[in-house]
Amino acid sequence: MSFDLPFVLPDGWEIKTVEQLIKDKIIEKPLDGNHGGIHPKSSDYVSKGIPFVMASDLHAGRVDLSGCKFIKEKQANALRKGFAKAGDVLISHKATIGRTAIVQQNDYPYIMLTPQVTYYRIIDDEKLFNVYLKAYFDSPFFQSLLALWAGSGSTRAYLGITGQLKLPVIIPPIDSQKFIANHVFTFNEKIELNTQINQTLEQMAQAIFKSWFVDFDPVKAKIEILAADGNADDAELAAMSVISAKTLDELNSLKASNPETFNKLAQTAALLPAAMQDSELGEIPEGWENHHTQDLFEIKDGTHDSPKKAEEGHYLVTSKHITKGKVDTSSAYLISDADFDKVNQRSKVDTFDILLTMIGTVGEVVVVYDNPVEFAIKNVGLFKTSQRPELVWLFYWHLQSFKMKHYLEVRMAGTTQQYLTLKTLRTIPVILPSNELLIKFNEVVSPLMSRISDNYKQSQTLSNLRDTLLPKLLSGEVDLSSEVVA
Repeated sequence: MSFDLPFVLPDGWEIKTVEQLIKDKIIEKPLDGNHGGIHPKSSDYVSKGIPFVMASDLHAGRVDLSGCKFIKEKQANALRKGFAKAGDVLISHKATIGRTAIVQQNDYPYIMLTPQVTYYRIIDDEKLFNVYLKAYFDSPFFQSLLALWAGSGSTRAYLGITGQLKLPVIIPPIDSQKFIANHVFTFNEKIELNTQINQTLEQMAQAIFKSWFVDFDPVKAKIEILAADGNADDAELAAMSVISAKTLDELNSLKASNPETFNKLAQTAALLPAAMQDSELGEIPEGWENHHTQDLFEIKDGTHDSPKKAEEGHYLVTSKHITKGKVDTSSAYLISDADFDKVNQRSKVDTFDILLTMIGTVGEVVVVYDNPVEFAIKNVGLFKTSQRPELVWLFYWHLQSFKMKHYLEVRMAGTTQQYLTLKTLRTIPVILPSNELLIKFNEVVSPLMSRISDNYKQSQTLSNLRDTLLPKLLSGEVDLSSEVVA
């Protein structure tokens, strides 16, 4: 394995292999998780315990300690290696290549890594700064080298510890490292903040959808009042209370202080029925209708071929590149413009289409915010929403619901690798309310989703700026003595 630097290093900068850094006692020997028979299995997962961190849990520069799997502390203590702690730099090196994070401060004695993830632990922080090391791992130069050595794009992409020992690390003087890290950290901090804001906004939108269209809370509130011999006005107030999460006293105060808002709530509550009816999906609100996805959307599944890799062009996205509500192209490969056009003849992805993973980890959903869309799909469920744009958010949250995820899981085919068929995607049941209520739902949810879209686009811009800036900093093209980097 060899490499060539695409730039000339400034005076005083060094380049060392991971093996040399270990020999110089700057870092400990990197370690990944446990292989073989002692590797924890899915049957070992528990609701609370020691975090069991996979490549998919490295997200926005941190470890997702709330959404990851857990194993019992007794089992974790019996393992041989893979014990990571706060401050360690993590990098994925198997299948999903090149994801990075710094283990944040947390309440666990340690976190346990899977064999997909390696930790790098610095023992001489006067020679190497962990924030800089992560920034370097994120640099296009390192990422492309890691992908090349690991055979990225292959289902067996892998670079074990022995191979990682040969990887080069550019070592500027420590002051320069901290300067570089500070500017990269500024970008990452804003990207992470946008991610956190989006998570909150999504939780708000999801809670509204679940209350209105899964649990039918406002409808049931009306039914309960009427069953207790309440009148229609009391039933409307009960529905308004559920919709707004306000008490009756708070609603009376709102009526006096802000009658316009009160009246809008009343109008929404009036659109909700006060009775239920039987359907093939169980009881649903009276007047609502059952549909299947093929009646609402054009549904595709991308190419079934494997276009050749290209030096430049467009990304080919598969199910493994869709996770945590976004399309992650970091481990995808490029295909030529000609192949991109060929795939798009079958399954062109447009802005605000909905994608659903069909193979492997089934049921991951994403709304496409990119404009224009510069990736093609392979074996990914595609719901074309242009003919029914008013259904985008209702259907997106419908696919995110626990009931629908279970519906898809029990309909997976295959033995060695499970998958969803195109027929299953075309026959997903969807409950539609009245057009008037759907308009009200979009009035409430669309501003939240628009903010999510804006934050997503800003994060993409910041990410591109960061990735453009970092090579210039590493090569010395940008003056490190400057106080501000434009």
